[in-house]
Amino acid sequence: MAIAAAQAGEINNLLPIGNEIRIAILDDDEDDFFIINDYIKGIAGKRFIVDWFSDYASAIEQIRNRSYDLYFVDYFLGNNTGLDLLKEASAMGFDRPIILLTGFGNRAIDISAMEYGATDYLIKTEINTEKLERCIRYSLERAHFLEQLKARETKYRNLFENSKDGVFLADSSFTVKEANPVAKLLLQLSGREWQNANLFQYIEDDIQKTRITDLFKTGGNIDDIEIKLNSGNEEQRVCLLSLSVQKEGATGPTVHGIIRDITNIKKAQWASLQAEKMAANERLIRMLTHEIRNPLNNIILSADQLLMNNEEEGQKDFLAIIQRNSLRINQIISELLNLATPAELSFEQQDLTEILEESLSRAQDRIELNKIKLEKNFPNVPLPANVDRNKLIIALTNILINAVEAMEPGKGHLRVALHSVNGNKTITIRDNGKGIPKEFIPRLFDPFFTLKQNGIGLGLTAAYSIFQSHKASVHVESKEKEGTMFMINF
Repeated sequence: MAIAAAQAGEINNLLPIGNEIRIAILDDDEDDFFIINDYIKGIAGKRFIVDWFSDYASAIEQIRNRSYDLYFVDYFLGNNTGLDLLKEASAMGFDRPIILLTGFGNRAIDISAMEYGATDYLIKTEINTEKLERCIRYSLERAHFLEQLKARETKYRNLFENSKDGVFLADSSFTVKEANPVAKLLLQLSGREWQNANLFQYIEDDIQKTRITDLFKTGGNIDDIEIKLNSGNEEQRVCLLSLSVQKEGATGPTVHGIIRDITNIKKAQWASLQAEKMAANERLIRMLTHEIRNPLNNIILSADQLLMNNEEEGQKDFLAIIQRNSLRINQIISELLNLATPAELSFEQQDLTEILEESLSRAQDRIELNKIKLEKNFPNVPLPANVDRNKLIIALTNILINAVEAMEPGKGHLRVALHSVNGNKTITIRDNGKGIPKEFIPRLFDPFFTLKQNGIGLGLTAAYSIFQSHKASVHVESKEKEGTMFMINF
């Protein structure tokens, strides 16, 4: 009695809402229905609602409606079989427990029934109340377990698929076995190309590869190591990589990876740093020019006076040198002041394609003289932006001329592109020149910094000041002996 009460309690814990178990018997023999129904009624302490359906069409309709908690299905249903019903139920994604009934034991039918999704298999001649009670309890427990498992799988699958970070699974050699849409997008993979792709093929820096391998071997987990991903586009993506390893598994360890794209954050930080540097430079320039110009004016006036009153040719030559260089210094100071206090801009709606064409025409002589191959990728429709046309042409021409001068004559390839995504208009200028050492890139827009032998170092500073006044961000990527890319985003 105690065991029966315990079993009754187990079934009651699994009862659906309303504390009832609804059972459908799908059998073309009414006598069999009465026998099975009597056995079910003999199960004490439970509330069952049992209905009978005698033909295949009605059986399929009840399966489709999911009106019952559990289904007993006879192997013979007119011209069809219980296996046919199981196949159709499987095609519908049916998840309620189905128990196949047959008049005789047949191992092949038993195996087929389980393959097609039957929860259990009973021989009618062996049925009794105890077997039915145990079968119902087992079927409901299994259905409840599978429902919870499916809910958990759906929850974690949604987290995996909808994560804003790239998530992937790989083996211990970092060969990707599964990836979510963001990871595929970061690596620019389509279709099924991502399968068996190796993470290291997208990391160009050998030092980063070695560091990841060493950390993984010694520590097992990696938290937010910064990497640069080469995804096939012109622009590298700066990302944070986290790895953890699950050592259990029949196929060996599984690596769980998360890639967080911080490219835009890095760009914003770099732009903020450049803006701070420019503001500090402007304050310094205004102070220095004020302090230098006063004594310089006295030198220029004194040189003028001495030139007028001195008749000795030898001294006049030296005074002329003083005068010329003083005027040159004064000119440089004026240029610096213009950087620190730029002239007021006149903004109008202008086609960026026309501005780029005009900038290229100003650099055309240098392009042709150095036999540079020019590749343009502009949209077929106007791309308007609110800009100061003349100032923007000056800034772009400056970058184009720098790109031409960085390339070897006869071997240069200059690529200029303009495109718009979600209202953001981006100008890309890329050369295959000698490149810029990475330690110099942070100083690229500093006044008087130059890698040219005869340069002054104000061209890029002026260009950056103009882009800043247009509230445009500037991103620079460069590799020595490979070239440099400027991206100006409006």
